Amino acid sequence: MESIRFIHTADLHLGSPFIGMRDLQKEQWQKLKDSTLEAFDRLINYALKTKPDFVLIVGDIYDGEDRNIRAQARFQKGMQQLANQKIPVIMCYGNHDHLSGNWTRFELPENVHAFDDTVSQFKLATASGPVTFTGFSYGKRHISESMVKQYPVAQNQEYHIGLLHGSLEGDSTHAVYAPFKKEQLLSKQYDYWALGHIHKRQELANEPAIVYPGNIQGRHRKETGVKGFYEVTLSKATTQLAFIPTSVVQFDRVAVSAKGIVHMNELIEACQDKLSLFTQGAGAAIIELVFTELDQESFQLLAEIPESELLEMLRESIAEMEWFVWIQSIQLQQVEQDSELSPIGATLIETIESWEIDNWKAILKDLYRHPKSSRFLEAVDDQTVGELQLATAQKIRRRMQAGE
Repeated sequence: MESIRFIHTADLHLGSPFIGMRDLQKEQWQKLKDSTLEAFDRLINYALKTKPDFVLIVGDIYDGEDRNIRAQARFQKGMQQLANQKIPVIMCYGNHDHLSGNWTRFELPENVHAFDDTVSQFKLATASGPVTFTGFSYGKRHISESMVKQYPVAQNQEYHIGLLHGSLEGDSTHAVYAPFKKEQLLSKQYDYWALGHIHKRQELANEPAIVYPGNIQGRHRKETGVKGFYEVTLSKATTQLAFIPTSVVQFDRVAVSAKGIVHMNELIEACQDKLSLFTQGAGAAIIELVFTELDQESFQLLAEIPESELLEMLRESIAEMEWFVWIQSIQLQQVEQDSELSPIGATLIETIESWEIDNWKAILKDLYRHPKSSRFLEAVDDQTVGELQLATAQKIRRRMQAGE
């Protein structure tokens, strides 16, 4: 059989509210607010230019079950553009945009096949022969059972592709929905598994390919790096994946060496040089600025300045850069000098570093149970705990140097 070529994308999260972003200027906030929609436009424009055999969209097209009306209008327009070029779309809905939500409906064009809430198959005729797709949409927000058990085994030599919005069993980095084991997917003898739900781009297997494309636009500081989708060329012998970037605003961490710096103007210049170089490749960005190689003198230079003032000053210093770049937070990585830390400070840091996730959950439980604030907080996971430990240790070092 001849090869087929298609686009695999997932987790568009159109209409994402970008909760937790503060202090952005009006123009910057609008760019961030529109970023998921613009990233989607980049995907559509690429499909119109390259004319794949079909497009796969594997869940969480919208960010919420109410399906933001502006986001729906943009999606419907994109689907119609593909319909005008006779490009089929096969899609499913995920946990964020499940079928039990309440939304104002838009009718999608006939080139779009959306799976319902039961596992079913759909067959598409292509120039290279028929392709059978198997998948389902979330009928409710929480699906804890293993849906892959209901996927039939491939029975003939035509192409078989599985769409599955769910989690690898045992993966605690994301909320667990429709869990599966890699061996279960392999046992179905499909030619390609198009996954969604995990926002980090990854390949779980090569033969056959089991792929998460990640989301098309980062939405917060934990979704760092370039985002996009895969263009897939599939034959019975090989699978070729080409990553196509779509990020409009990139979330990332940028390290700036403070080695040898003793004056603030030197620090400003180092930040300007590093961020100018970074944005040449990344474009617009929201970053966490990490000062590295801090000796006692450079650490003290920064530690004496309130973080809010340091942020304001650095933001102003890069305001005239060609690309929009926003410093969301600052971290200080001091060269280890435990002898310079007071005994009680060293003990506090050692104690905090020994805490496990359960300890942090117990300490933060009142905050997370608050009816208003809890919805703005990120889940307490390994990455969050690591960041809390680093930030807490940094504040202790600032306040409890030996002799203070």
